[in-house]
Amino acid sequence: MSEHICSRAGCRTDARWQVIWRNPRIHAPERRKIWLACDEHVDYLRDYLAARSFPVQVEAFDGAAP
Repeated sequence: MSEHICSRAGCRTDARWQVIWRNPRIHAPERRKIWLACDEHVDYLRDYLAARSFPVQVEAFDGAAP
């Protein structure tokens, strides 16, 4: 297992995706937060943020520290 694991609570699976987001009410436009996600949870994490109207995008994670 790598040191880059999925951000979903309780998941210990290696990350394969970056879920990049920000909360526009408190973050400046250039501020971005990154959650890592496994294949199983990438949609869940993206949808969780999108439901809150946060700008969100998903990119492949190459294993380098975000």
